[in-house]
Amino acid sequence: MQLIEILRTAHEQGASDIHIISGHVPMMRVNTVMTPMDFPVLSQQAVDEVIEGMINSIQRERFKEVQDLDFSYEVANLCRYRVNAHRQRGSSGMALRAIKTKVPPMSELTLPEVISRLTYLPRGLVLVTGDTGSGKSTTLAAMIQAMNDRYRKHIITLEDPVEYAFESNKCLIEQRELGHDMPSFSSGLKHVLRQDPDIILVGEMRDLETTALAISAAETGHLVLSTLHTVNASQTVERIVDMYPAGQQNQIRSMLGNTLQAVVSQTLFSRIDKPGMVPAIEVMLCTPAVRNIIREARTFEIPNVIDTNRQMGMVSLDNAIAELYFNGMISKEDAIAQSAYPEKLQRQLAA
Repeated sequence: MQLIEILRTAHEQGASDIHIISGHVPMMRVNTVMTPMDFPVLSQQAVDEVIEGMINSIQRERFKEVQDLDFSYEVANLCRYRVNAHRQRGSSGMALRAIKTKVPPMSELTLPEVISRLTYLPRGLVLVTGDTGSGKSTTLAAMIQAMNDRYRKHIITLEDPVEYAFESNKCLIEQRELGHDMPSFSSGLKHVLRQDPDIILVGEMRDLETTALAISAAETGHLVLSTLHTVNASQTVERIVDMYPAGQQNQIRSMLGNTLQAVVSQTLFSRIDKPGMVPAIEVMLCTPAVRNIIREARTFEIPNVIDTNRQMGMVSLDNAIAELYFNGMISKEDAIAQSAYPEKLQRQLAA
């Protein structure tokens, strides 16, 4: 199997993802749509050989043990990829996510201006949330690059795997990859405070220990950026609280109320005005009112607070979607389908 040819073809077509599964032709995702590629059906042996050629001996043993493996892969003069190798129906498969090698400036990402303001925060916790493939990593990378161009600070990223490769500019940037440079996010976070960081990027707060350590790092005066697979600010707060045993939830609400600075939630849409994707972005800023809501377990009030504080830069998901629709970027059908309150948004779009 000519892996490089498959990847080159996908790159030329602007694919975000490539799927290589034995028993199928290679598939690629272009603007959210899965499309078969003009290559032969892949045999199990061919897929196994490709995976073997992409990983080292340590990764090979881990793949045999857990039958899932995340790693990064780069093709010179083409692209970097975030790769997941896995087993399905007794055979091997791969999913490759294309990662742009150049960190895009925030001005090119159709992001609200308030997100740029978040890069000036001296400390606290900033969360970028959304479904898989919603652009969380790109938004965080753009934020890190903005700080790299402005400050003289020490930035440490903990990633699985390393996606955008940063070059230190004014900042000193270290990037640690799960499996290569640390055994787990929690292990990396336990030791990171001994490494004199100012800004810490945690690829994902995926378990209780990692979440607790990230919040503790924010409490001790660091700016911590991370992600969660949640679709809005209310769900993000509840997901974090629900990670803790019932007896600790009041304490974590208090800690989160003190440290959380903002939640940025992204939903990606196919554009209708030109090829490509565009995010609708909900932004919650932690004002004193929001902090009290978090401490007092009244997260159901967060949407109303967001709606009534637009002058501060807060924006609800549905208002962000409506703006994209009125600007001619997305279809009405897509807007309503991904809305938090479809009937309310439908009336808003018809007004």
